[in-house]
Amino acid sequence: MLAIIGGRGLTQLANLKITHQQVMRTPYGEPSGAFLFGTLNQHEVIFLARHGYGHTIPPHLVNYRANLWVLREQGVSEIISVATVGGIRADLKPGVIVMPDQIIDYTHGRDATFFEARDKPFSNADFTFPYSTSLRSRILRSAQTAQQPCVDGGVYAATQGPRLDSIAEINRYERDGADMVGMTGMPETALAKELDLNYAAIAVVANYAAGRGDSAAGINMESVNATASAAMARVRSILECVVNCSDES
Repeated sequence: MLAIIGGRGLTQLANLKITHQQVMRTPYGEPSGAFLFGTLNQHEVIFLARHGYGHTIPPHLVNYRANLWVLREQGVSEIISVATVGGIRADLKPGVIVMPDQIIDYTHGRDATFFEARDKPFSNADFTFPYSTSLRSRILRSAQTAQQPCVDGGVYAATQGPRLDSIAEINRYERDGADMVGMTGMPETALAKELDLNYAAIAVVANYAAGRGDSAAGINMESVNATASAAMARVRSILECVVNCSDES
């Protein structure tokens, strides 16, 4: 089964025919909200708004472990994360959809692993390729089918938030090899690896990162929200194609 986790601009999936919703309890505390069960083009899908359905949970307080634990317990094998990012690389302009293939973690103080007991065995998740190669390929094929341009590849810098970054920080991320910056990529991506879930991210560039383009003098949040909302219609069309080609993958 496929799960979709929505971020800014995607707190609901308009083309999801909801059959029921359910509030879950977990050993790791409260998830972000009720899980919506339904069908997308007659395929079963679970949807969750990462920041809550009122967009009230900041990125550093999202209970990533609870969210992913529930999805695994519900039989989910694939997760598509949808999130907004700031574009660092010159071609990643506002409105562009990109699929990162690597990630750098700058977050701190988050519950970043399911292995927290001293008296139980643990394993080392292989993070060479953070995102599922097969799921990424399917999403890219789906974007082509939906005639929605999608940039293949890029390094995602996961930062702490909720504040935005300084120009100096963005310059540092660029020197480190990052192409885009966001706040929710970690530990979500790594936790999915620990649970052996196929996980991939669709990133919508909502703004230029600090010091770039029209963000040279500051970032306009009204413009960020408008760009994200407009782009999500294109993301939804990609997701519809993803579920349609799931039987062929």
